[in-house]
Formats: sequence, C-alpha cells, structure tokens
Amino acid sequence: MQRNSLAVGIALVLGIGVIAGSVVPARGTARAATRSPRMQVTRPKGTLHFVAAPQGNAARYFVREQLAGISFPSDAVGVTDGVTGEITVDDDGRVVPGDSKFVVDITKLKSDRDRRDGFIQHRTLETDKYPTVTLVPKELEGIATPLPDSGRTAFTLLGDLTIHGVTRPTTWTVTAFFRGGQIRGTAATGFTFADFQLDKPKVGAVLSVADSIHLAYDFALVAETGGGTTAGN
Repeated sequence: MQRNSLAVGIALVLGIGVIAGSVVPARGTARAATRSPRMQVTRPKGTLHFVAAPQGNAARYFVREQLAGISFPSDAVGVTDGVTGEITVDDDGRVVPGDSKFVVDITKLKSDRDRRDGFIQHRTLETDKYPTVTLVPKELEGIATPLPDSGRTAFTLLGDLTIHGVTRPTTWTVTAFFRGGQIRGTAATGFTFADFQLDKPKVGAVLSVADSIHLAYDFALVAETGGGTTAGN
C-alpha cells in the first residue's frame, strides 16, 4: 500500500470529505430508518461502536478543471449527504473487522452544473449499475488509545474503497474532534480516474480535467450503546 504525502461521487464517494490541501494519494443516535434489518451481533467487552448521525455527514469530490472562457482553472465540487455507516474499535484502537463500513449514495451527487452531473452520473460513475461507494476501514495509525473523551486529534485511516465496481486500498488523513460521545471531523484521500477505471467528464464548457480526484468525508459519528450488541451487516 503506497503512502505518499480529496474534490464524484463519489468518487466516494465513500467516499466518502477531504479538503483539497490535506489530500493523501491512494496507496485509502444511528439512522435506523435507512439501515436495512440486520442480525444481532455481540461485540467483545470494551469495544467502542460509532454510527453515522442522522445529520452532519456529507461526501464531496473535488476535480480541477479548466472552463471555456475563464483564464484560470477551478475546482469542480460535487456533494451528497447520503452517507450511512459505522465503525468499531477495540481498547487498543484496532478496527474490528466485519463491523466497520461506510456507504455513500452517489445517485444524490450534485454540483453547480447539471450537464456535468449528468455525465458523471451516466458515464463516469454509471450509477444505474453502481449506485453506491463503500469504504471498509481496516486500520487506524497514529491514534491515541484509549480514545480521548474530548479535544482534537489527527491520525491516518487505511481502508478499502470501492467505486464503480473496483476495490483498492486507500489512505485517508483524518482530523477528528471528540466531545461527549460524539466525533466530528473530516477524512480525505485522493486517486486518479484510471485507478478506478473511470471516464473523465466531457462537457462542452469544460476544456480540460485533471487526472486526479480528491475525496472528502465530513463526518458526524455518535457512540451507540445497548449492552454491547448491535445489528451486523
């Protein structure tokens, strides 16, 4: 897994918020009403389970483009608030496998140009075939244990990102704020169109598009309680 020192869709999409300057290239109460029925899972004592809050979650993509009639490049930005998911960590800050996953609904991606959105939906992401982007966290690097009760912390998240039916390991830079059982912050990553076999947007007003995509996930997570059990995927 490469580690060098996000921006689709989400081109998570999981994606899922990344703000452009903090991108790291690739190497990677719950919404009960939107979560499908799941089997009860008993977690080991001492684990911490966080789920995406009903509000405050959004995934963004950033792509540098040159528009016709404008003398300088700018960032095309698309956003969706269709993000659900969860993450479980143990006392040592290790991600619990099979109990950590985020899903981004990229059919809801919107930017400031309908023509761009149409191309991305139908050609680049083919959302009729691949309506979601998923991020499966695998490892947290540089995070203090036990997790802090308050304050700001920065760390790295390694995880498998799936876009357009292609799964690749990715590295995310994360800035998180802990307070009262809640975690808010931004996770960011970056990659190329070719990494996920994506077509670059081609619309009349766009002269050129950069090769790289930056993703950012603005997250709001809350601790889920309930005797150490919760529904598993």
